[in-house]
Amino acid sequence: MITPPIPSYRWRNIAFFAGTHLTAIIGVPLYLRSYTVPLDIFLLSAFYFIATGMAVTVGYHRLFSHRTFSANKFVEFLALFFGAASFEESALCWSSQHRAHHQYTDTDLDPYNIKRGFFYAHMGWMMFWKFPKEYPNVKDLKQNRMLMHQDKHFIPWSIGAGIVLPALIGALLGHFWEAGLFAVAARITLVYQGTFCINSFCHMFGRATYDINSTAKDNWVNALFTWGEGYHNFHHRFPNDYRNGIRWFHWDPSKWAIRFFEMIGFAYNLKRTSPFTIINARLAAENSRAVLHLAKIEKRKEQVAHIREAVNKKYEQVTSLLQEWEIQLKNHRALLQDNFQRSSDRFKDSLDDLKDARARFFAARREWLKLVDRHIYVRSPLTVSI
Repeated sequence: MITPPIPSYRWRNIAFFAGTHLTAIIGVPLYLRSYTVPLDIFLLSAFYFIATGMAVTVGYHRLFSHRTFSANKFVEFLALFFGAASFEESALCWSSQHRAHHQYTDTDLDPYNIKRGFFYAHMGWMMFWKFPKEYPNVKDLKQNRMLMHQDKHFIPWSIGAGIVLPALIGALLGHFWEAGLFAVAARITLVYQGTFCINSFCHMFGRATYDINSTAKDNWVNALFTWGEGYHNFHHRFPNDYRNGIRWFHWDPSKWAIRFFEMIGFAYNLKRTSPFTIINARLAAENSRAVLHLAKIEKRKEQVAHIREAVNKKYEQVTSLLQEWEIQLKNHRALLQDNFQRSSDRFKDSLDDLKDARARFFAARREWLKLVDRHIYVRSPLTVSI
């Protein structure tokens, strides 16, 4: 059973946050006033920034916390090694707290509850609150021996991967102090702030595209420097999907990395939410937003009842056509699995029916958006790969 945190000064975390952040904030500008960053140190720092950031998003988050895909031991080791170098606790601790966040969002059992305020959700919860190390919600992860080793020996893992190795590489390159400043302090600070912004900014600023009742928001700006984690409303609505950004232009390098691992045989069992389920959730959010707006203006306009009826009727029509499109797609795929000749009349009729069902749905959706746009802005361009 998850127990709530208790107020407590966590001096080790406070000291480490202060040390890394002050070193980066003060040291980097002072260095750049007099020197240029050596190319090899820039490349080392960039590599560590990418590797540790994506170890958290791909490994800690999508692999271990949500089990959105499976991976071989090599990928797991990379996630644990560079995840430790991020100094964001062990994978077991991180995953347990994150699962609690999803299960108890915005309650006292949510480790980074945004209802406690921006600073608390951003980093205050790690500095002034103590959490019990019970981890009752990660029994599946406790069967992983390598993951348990990282949890038991986290300090040597993190110091070795996150400080000793980059400092050693920097020393071999003749730039020990520069490696400490850029590849360690500045890099840790940037990765920290990227992760922290998901818990704070993405629960306050952005758009509730799929669930208007969730504090989680889709924020493309956050996605740019968090390796695709900014599409947070989608993630909270569909946490078991290996993707956060589902459209082709969504910046989600974590999704692309997972797909790459799948292509070379290092990852498998990638979980994808049905595109029809995603579209239906978006339509439901648009409808809820329109209904709420109509409720607000009901006292001021006599024709609201007529408008509400039209909105409900059009919503029922567009969702019905979505279901018809999904049924036609399933029927057509069944023909493909039965190895029907593509030149046969039945195959051609099935393909025509599928195209017609899709066209009727999008025509109805355009009418739906025109209707609700007269009362509240809910427009959300719709392109989902089927």
